[in-house]
Amino acid sequence: MTEHPHLKAIKAAFPQTIPIFAGFSFIGIAYGIYMHSLGFPPIYAMLMSLLIFAGSMEFVAGSLLLVPFNPLSVFVLTLMLNSRHLFYGISMLDRFKGTGKYKPYLIFGMCDETFVINNMANVPKNVDKTLFMFYVTLLNQFYWFFGTTIGSLFGVFIKFDTKGLDFVMVALFVVIFLESWLKEKNHVSSLIGLAIPIVCLVIFGPNQFILPSMILIVLALTILRGYFARKGVA
Repeated sequence: MTEHPHLKAIKAAFPQTIPIFAGFSFIGIAYGIYMHSLGFPPIYAMLMSLLIFAGSMEFVAGSLLLVPFNPLSVFVLTLMLNSRHLFYGISMLDRFKGTGKYKPYLIFGMCDETFVINNMANVPKNVDKTLFMFYVTLLNQFYWFFGTTIGSLFGVFIKFDTKGLDFVMVALFVVIFLESWLKEKNHVSSLIGLAIPIVCLVIFGPNQFILPSMILIVLALTILRGYFARKGVA
C-alpha cells in the first residue's frame, strides 16, 4: 500500500523540527507567563500566538496593549523588529513557486527557525517539497501555540524566576548553524553570514546592526551567486 503524501511529508518534517519544539515550548511558556503577569486572560496569549506568530513582537504587543494605541508607532516598531523577514521572503521566492494553496500560509508562518529549515533541509526525493515546507511551518507554529497555552493557563502556579529563559533561542540558533555548517560542502556563505553582522555590530551598534547586516548579506550572496552555482553550493 502506497504511503499517503501528507504522511510522508510529516514523517520527513517532524525530525527536522524537534530542536524547535524544545526552544519554542520553553519560550512559549515564558510568553504565556508574561502575558498572565500583565493581567491578560489566557485567550489573549493563545489568539496572539495563532494570529500574530511573531515571537519578540508578541512580547512587545503585550505591553502595547496597556498603553494608548498609536498605529504609526506600532507599525514602525513592528517593521524594525521584523525587517529581516523582507530578506527571508526574497530568498524564498524560488522555493515558494508552485506551492499553490499552501503559499499564503507559508508566507504567514515563516519565522526565523522555519526559514532556516525550509531553506537548508535536504528533502527526500520521495517527499513533496511543498508539503514538507507546509508541515515544518505548521509544526513550528503548533509548538509555539502549545508552549503559550501551557504558560498562560498554568502561569499562576509557576513561581520560579524565568529571567534568562530567552537564551534558549540563542542556543537553538547556534545548534541550527552548526548542523548547517556540517552539511555544507563550502563554508563561504556561512562565513559571510558571520563576518558581516560582526562588522555591522561594531559600526552601527547593537540596536541598529540587523537591517544593514541583512542588506549586505543579501548583496554579497547575490554577487557571489554565480560562484555558488559553479561550486554546487546550496
